Amino acid sequence: MTTAVCVTGLGAISPLGVGANTLWRRSLAGDSVVQPIPDIWRQYSDYRSGIWSPLPELDYRALGFTRNECLQRDPVSLLALLATREALHAAQLTPTLTDKRQARYQLENIQSGRAGVFIGTGIGGAYTFLQNHAEQILARTKPDLQATSADTLALLRHPGKPNRMAVSMLMPNAVSASVGIKYGLHGINRTVTNACAAGTSAIGEAWQAIRRGELDLAICGGAEYLLDDYGTIYRGFDMLGTLATPGDTPEQANCPFDRRRSGFLLAQGGAGILILESAAHARRRGVPVLAQVTGYAETFDASSMVAMEPGAIQIKRAIRTALAAAGQSPDSIDYINAHATGTQANDQIEASLIQTIFPHRPRVASTKSILGHSIGASGALEAIITICSLQQQQTPACHNLHEPAFDLNYVRDSRRTIQMQHALSCSYAFGGHNAVLILTRDGG
Repeated sequence: MTTAVCVTGLGAISPLGVGANTLWRRSLAGDSVVQPIPDIWRQYSDYRSGIWSPLPELDYRALGFTRNECLQRDPVSLLALLATREALHAAQLTPTLTDKRQARYQLENIQSGRAGVFIGTGIGGAYTFLQNHAEQILARTKPDLQATSADTLALLRHPGKPNRMAVSMLMPNAVSASVGIKYGLHGINRTVTNACAAGTSAIGEAWQAIRRGELDLAICGGAEYLLDDYGTIYRGFDMLGTLATPGDTPEQANCPFDRRRSGFLLAQGGAGILILESAAHARRRGVPVLAQVTGYAETFDASSMVAMEPGAIQIKRAIRTALAAAGQSPDSIDYINAHATGTQANDQIEASLIQTIFPHRPRVASTKSILGHSIGASGALEAIITICSLQQQQTPACHNLHEPAFDLNYVRDSRRTIQMQHALSCSYAFGGHNAVLILTRDGG
């Protein structure tokens, strides 16, 4: 007998600000953040795109992190920890301080061996790697710097001495490990690195572990941090030609499913964290249930490192398998939070598969049209938006959708009430990783 799995807490950091409520409120308002990339990057390279969606500036010390945490955690781990703290509070999980010096906590009334962590990240601690690599390179060239021009010296952003904790900061599993260590959780601790599907896959793996009875509770979701001093990560996406070109109106450039689409708006990063519990565990604690995770499936294209398989055969299989796991048919899905990045080919493939599997025309929206694409965090942030949509019976509209390229039933007005019981949130990643979640309104 399988176990019902509930969502009891949400936490989020995104370009729209700190907090899941901020994410929801500003998404409904269509408050997309589009800015030029840092000026210093343009001194290293030319760019096809040149716009992105940055995170708000965060003072981690003011937000309650210790000096050691700030020094010994990559920003991607700090984002995950910050979103986790919010999600735990929302789920009424009270942390008790057990070690002030190490900033360690224990969750009250929780069996630590029955609580796990599943967090996805596409790139992990790349910031730490690039900063320490820059220091290594510049250290070797110090004897030659005296003969270097002042203009060139201005470009060499010397990060200081290497961090002795660099290895433990840059490894991708540091994200989930940081959360498990901080809260003393001894259950399954897993990092998922399936690129743009990482956050969705992490939620799905947490669902599977609880459903099988291996855990009572899981902290799950995704986190990413894509800033570096030299624009190295951004340039990689730009050279692939996957990023949106700004044209005369940069704020309109991010337009999934629109005829004018030219690529995705890269976000600086973010974190989306969900607390999943077995229904029995949530009842024992007497906490409100926000939604249920009722189905999940993952498949692999085995086709291309950077493009969706044109026939979307494995994506269709993932959707049908997730529906079967949820005990639902395609016509029971009321809303689809699409992957919808805004690239020419992938949007066309996704629109075609939606038309094929869902002829009853459920409502379709793209969270990335507002938030941009935060790679490993994107699926988790989209799951949070989908859960809020089921709760509130309304959902953010497709931003910048002026000339729809495909005949889908798009959400065009965020103020309109939509009857939604079952929703699908999906992610399709570089490498060919496909992940699909079925989310259900509590009581449905």
